[in-house]
Amino acid sequence: MKHQLQNFYIPVMGLAYTIDSPIRVAHLGVNSVISIIDDELMEKMNSFYSKKFHFPYTEITTKIQDYRAERTKSYLNLVSKIVEQKYHDFCAEIAENKEHLLIFLETLPQASTIKNGIKEIISKNSDSFDQVKNYISQYFNPGSIDVNIMTKVDKTNYKKGEALAPVFNDAHAALRGFAESELNSSLVLSAGMNPSLYNYISEFKDFFPDKNGLLKKKIILKVSDFRSALIQGNYLAKKGIWVSEYRIESGLNCGGHAFATDGLLLGPIMEEFKIRKEELITSMHQLMITAFSQKGIPVPNQPLDLKITVQGGVGTAEEHQFLLQNYTVDAVGWGSPFLLVPEATSTDETTRKLLMKASEKDFYRSAISPLGVPFNTVKGTTNEEIKKHRIAKNKAGSSCPKKLLALNTDYAKEGICTASRKHQQLKLQELENQKGTISLAKWKEKEAEITVKSCLCVGLANTAYLENDIEIKGEKQGVVICPGPNLAYFDKEVSLREMTRHINGYESVLAKVYRPNMFINELQLYVDYLKEEIEKTMEVTKKNIKKWQSFKANMLDGIAYYNSTFDQTAFFKSEKNILNRELFYYQEQIERIEIPVESNN
Repeated sequence: MKHQLQNFYIPVMGLAYTIDSPIRVAHLGVNSVISIIDDELMEKMNSFYSKKFHFPYTEITTKIQDYRAERTKSYLNLVSKIVEQKYHDFCAEIAENKEHLLIFLETLPQASTIKNGIKEIISKNSDSFDQVKNYISQYFNPGSIDVNIMTKVDKTNYKKGEALAPVFNDAHAALRGFAESELNSSLVLSAGMNPSLYNYISEFKDFFPDKNGLLKKKIILKVSDFRSALIQGNYLAKKGIWVSEYRIESGLNCGGHAFATDGLLLGPIMEEFKIRKEELITSMHQLMITAFSQKGIPVPNQPLDLKITVQGGVGTAEEHQFLLQNYTVDAVGWGSPFLLVPEATSTDETTRKLLMKASEKDFYRSAISPLGVPFNTVKGTTNEEIKKHRIAKNKAGSSCPKKLLALNTDYAKEGICTASRKHQQLKLQELENQKGTISLAKWKEKEAEITVKSCLCVGLANTAYLENDIEIKGEKQGVVICPGPNLAYFDKEVSLREMTRHINGYESVLAKVYRPNMFINELQLYVDYLKEEIEKTMEVTKKNIKKWQSFKANMLDGIAYYNSTFDQTAFFKSEKNILNRELFYYQEQIERIEIPVESNN
């Protein structure tokens, strides 16, 4: 039986940061996730890697009707071939070279059965190359080539002014490309439920179990709480689609778009998943039985496997092990720290140096996303400088060449991106007409709200072009980066081996600065978030008051949970006193937050 070599994975980051991560790390047994929403980026990477690994390449142009899906499928098939080739070469190398084998073994988890099994073979017979080769063939598995679709990025596409069918929407086309590819892996769906997209999944046979109850393609739902998991899982189960994994992400202590919970903290959320996991399985299985019966599909005798994984803000081997053991999760996601590992992610040198120098105060939750969702980033990006320069020249906005986020229909049925020059100039003209009717300070505030939006479609893709010397055409946009605040505690470029050994507790690559526990970091982010929400709300309603009261109560419940959990666990013994002091400090901070009264109409 094949085993997964590592108990961590690299989540999707931006459009380009993990666009080729499986090519870089899958042969070493590391799972990673590719964003498949940008077909233009995938086509360019297809060309680049076909040439690099000597595979034939035929360009898929936009003249082909289904070019988005075809580009996605073609690139994913190429990645699969390259990973397979690198995996076989790597297996042969470590089977024949004892020194390389031992170096590799020291990157695996300390309790790895595979590591211990090979060491036992070597200890009995140091020249047992055939035995080692057979063992590797029997137990080693390459990392999974998983893909991500952000469900909100599902723009309707047009041809000659006529809307195309929903199956040609961006997310639908990306799904089709993955479904028709040769991959045997998982689709990660993030950013909430898209009923049309979810319904479309059931059009593809690979998402249904075969006669042996096995799935060629699996669904992973990225969620922030149990309620969301139950609702979305049941919805898909009614279509006969099994969710194979729930990937829980901290609402604020994460990279990229930040979907805050109502004050629910990661620890209590994970506890609920641990306690109620069987409820998820039973609920989905019963609904799937009904769906299969209606479709005339053989019903599996037993519920299919369900994994629980978690990501967001983890930074030490002890935190990693705590998540694995205390919540019995199957794996832990490590994202932002891998932006400093050139062997694992596609990050250009200028951006990597910016991240290495950045401190806590440089990482912030911004309003730059055209989706209107808070977006974690860092100060000083090249995109930020270019954007400031355009604003100073009264040329705010992007040329919007890709239009992936052209979702605003205020001015056109086909949609305009709020980061585009067209949208911003229209909004600025409307604002100009308000001069004299509002204060100058308010006018400046509204102007900043318009011009703050960045072109994520280009900014989050450029890094792959810069790193690989691929020509960037069109208007200069620079690079947008999407790290989580946890990256403040990593300050140097490290090798893949060093980062892997850090995760597995052999060494540390953390910066020599004080780093609060991951749960404390998240708590601080939520306290600040509530204060900011209250402060920026001009008209206080009963709904606001109810939400803020619940938010405050949930955080206090979370602190009570942490006090109890940290008191009982064998983990974090060396920082127990600090944890207690910090929890007490934030409890006082929360209790002092005053919920305003309802505004008078």
